[in-house]
Amino acid sequence: MDIMESSLQKHREWQGKIEIISRTPINSREELSNAYTPGVARPCLEIEKNKELAYELTRKHNLVAVITDGTAVLGLGDIGPEAAMPVMEGKCALFKEFADVDAFPVCVDSKDTDEIVKAIALISKSFGGINLEDISAPRCFEIERRLKEIVDIPVFHDDQHGTAIVASAAMINAAKTTGKKIQDMTLVINGAGAAGCAIAKQFLTLGIGNIILVDINGIICDGDEFTNPAHYELAKVTNKNKLKGGLAEAMKGADAFIGVSKPGLVTAEMVRSMAEKPVIFAMANPTPEIMPDEAKAAGAYIVGTGRSDFPNQINNVVAFPGVFKGALACRAKDINEEMKLAAAYAIAGSVPDDKLTPDSILPDPFDRNIPRAVAKAVAEAAVKSGIARKTDYSI
Repeated sequence: MDIMESSLQKHREWQGKIEIISRTPINSREELSNAYTPGVARPCLEIEKNKELAYELTRKHNLVAVITDGTAVLGLGDIGPEAAMPVMEGKCALFKEFADVDAFPVCVDSKDTDEIVKAIALISKSFGGINLEDISAPRCFEIERRLKEIVDIPVFHDDQHGTAIVASAAMINAAKTTGKKIQDMTLVINGAGAAGCAIAKQFLTLGIGNIILVDINGIICDGDEFTNPAHYELAKVTNKNKLKGGLAEAMKGADAFIGVSKPGLVTAEMVRSMAEKPVIFAMANPTPEIMPDEAKAAGAYIVGTGRSDFPNQINNVVAFPGVFKGALACRAKDINEEMKLAAAYAIAGSVPDDKLTPDSILPDPFDRNIPRAVAKAVAEAAVKSGIARKTDYSI
């Protein structure tokens, strides 16, 4: 039985991957009165006087909404909110399993940006954080930007920022392994959607030497016309040499490649044209831009993919649970660049230098110490950058 059929059978058996568990016993009149009426009126009135007490008197302090419109699900595309539910439930299960963060799936039946923003904003008071998931570009940029302006809790689009954090962590350790410096490296990113743009921004924060961003129309260059507004901003700070052409031209002499695009777009010849000890992160799922054995045969020194059956899986699960755990712990108003960079370095630092090899640049995603290390780094960065509302937190 293959994994697809096995998973379908398991989902029939589970009938859902999450459930609500009561944290209070209700076996007597007194317990009922404390948990509900009449006693519950007292905490309600305290929160009315001081809204911040919701973090102490309810589960808000540890509750994340995982929200989608079902338009860009896992490489399946626009399959709708109902069909997206198994993925959202799975994400919620990962939050709980890896970081003990409670999460609840919310599937919004709309593709209208205004409606989605309004719906999320209206329910935001129930949660300590918002995890946007599987929303297609370019709407995802606008939805996240507008929500950050109007809600007072962290908003994080994991397809963008979680991917960028883990890719950054992988590149930090790849640079160590190849003996190169990040600031001297040229990186090619193929795919300029939500993930590709976020990766580019994260690597600029990381201090990468040069980025060449490639989309379906070729290399993105300042002065060109774009349909995606985000490309205008990135064109000004990438492609320093004003290179023109397609992916083959972009990869000549480059130190590293990150693919968040489609299967089979990278050839062995492209890999051979790169600089010494090239790094290939071919992250298209389930079939990468180039298969690891072909990339290695063409001279790739380090190869990573999004798959668990090859070395160096670039998996968001080592990022988002800890990022939210840290943001929730210090009641951060946002998840900013400093926090994302801190998360990347915490993930990279989880692999000791003497354990780094071309086939081992990222920690085991099942290492339960990783979310705690990430959470601590994220919370510290939030405090230092001035967006934490609580400094006496514990993780």
